Amino acid sequence: MMSKKHKYIYILLSAIIATAAIPGCSDIRNTAFEEAETAGLPVPALLEDSNSDPEVADYELTAQFGSSTFFEDKKTQTMGYNGNFLGPVVIVKRGEQVNMHVKNDLDEDTSVHWHGLKVSGDKDGGPHQTIKPGEIWEPSFVINQPAATLWFHPHVIGSTASQVYYGLAGVMIVEDDVSEELDLPKTYGVDDIPLILQDRSFNSDGSFNYNSNMMDGAVGDTIIVNGAIAPTLEVSQVKMRFRIINGANASNFNLTVDDGAQFHQIASDGGFLESPVLEKSLFISPGERAEIIVDFSRFEKGQTVAMKSGDSDVMYFRIADSQKDDTIIPDELAEIERMKIDSSTPVKRIELDGMGHMVAINGRKFDMERIDDVVELGVIEVWEITSAASMMHSMGHPFHIHGVQFQILSRSSGQLSSNELGWKDTVFVAPGEIVKIMVQFEEKGIFMYHCHILEHEEAGMMGQIRVK
Repeated sequence: MMSKKHKYIYILLSAIIATAAIPGCSDIRNTAFEEAETAGLPVPALLEDSNSDPEVADYELTAQFGSSTFFEDKKTQTMGYNGNFLGPVVIVKRGEQVNMHVKNDLDEDTSVHWHGLKVSGDKDGGPHQTIKPGEIWEPSFVINQPAATLWFHPHVIGSTASQVYYGLAGVMIVEDDVSEELDLPKTYGVDDIPLILQDRSFNSDGSFNYNSNMMDGAVGDTIIVNGAIAPTLEVSQVKMRFRIINGANASNFNLTVDDGAQFHQIASDGGFLESPVLEKSLFISPGERAEIIVDFSRFEKGQTVAMKSGDSDVMYFRIADSQKDDTIIPDELAEIERMKIDSSTPVKRIELDGMGHMVAINGRKFDMERIDDVVELGVIEVWEITSAASMMHSMGHPFHIHGVQFQILSRSSGQLSSNELGWKDTVFVAPGEIVKIMVQFEEKGIFMYHCHILEHEEAGMMGQIRVK
């Protein structure tokens, strides 16, 4: 485990992604690739802990306006945490008390939702914890979940989608004894790198062209990774760990490496899988996370390797010298105890319906003054989630629940994939499909559940549950 005090780390890197040609996902092309300034992708800085107590961490975040350069000689007005675009990485450890000090330097309300973190409802950062301009929100919580890659972003009524689009998002990494003991790649910024995948559309002057009226949400025509367009990363012939976050407003991504080269997925939303899963492609919808390991020792020095979506090259890895690599991909990663259910287990039915601004859950639009359901702390429930299909238009929806990690029980479309058997907080539901999940809240309070297409969420495809 590295020291709690960290300096800002910037290195060149690459990562590559593009959208999948599947329901609910528009085909993104990097139309701005030739015009964009080719550069290395900056690794987000590690946020410094200002508390010297090894059991307590204090972190300061400021939501602010900024100016970024996506194209040479063109400035884009953006938002960021502690910077111009996106935010730093916050590293916390299981059992640690974390005190966050979040300041709003914007001229509009915001909030910070800890996506994937198991905390009480009043610390979750949803629309009930609005931060007004000039104010500071100071939640304190103890980390009580396994090692995982989480993220944070606004969740305020009326402007969640636009604030994320303009750049408000960051990464939170949870470490624990298991993650420290495994000999996986884990040197941050060297062989362990977060990749925040997003897509944007730009006007001719370089400004964002944010269109919230698109039927399937705001789908952009240019992919960005950690805030950069089409970078190339020079990598040694070693194993590299990428913590992938789909931070797009609406787009799914389907990732492949070098025309079908295999890689290992080691973690999903809520932490390690029981065993690594060997894959040739990775589907990831908005809000989901996945950790993968790519072994570049199989490629030759001087070779350029593309990560693709379909036939489109989005970015490249350039293979450099061989280096000593003591990291290991073990056969076993973690123990995951499956939830136990029987005929007496309560069943909840959730139907995601509509398109554009005509969306709802179970026929009702979100109402901040309405509690849609009440559950008891610790009770296991089965939620049956359906994405309605119609003759006019059918699309899938990524479904997210705040304050909990759940397990997927079944898909009506077929057998679960091996990478779906870990802990999840977001699950993609295809048109006409029924996905059953097992849910058990361990924290009290009011929590949101919603489609993570941010424009759908804001249009009313969201509900709230009280855990007592």
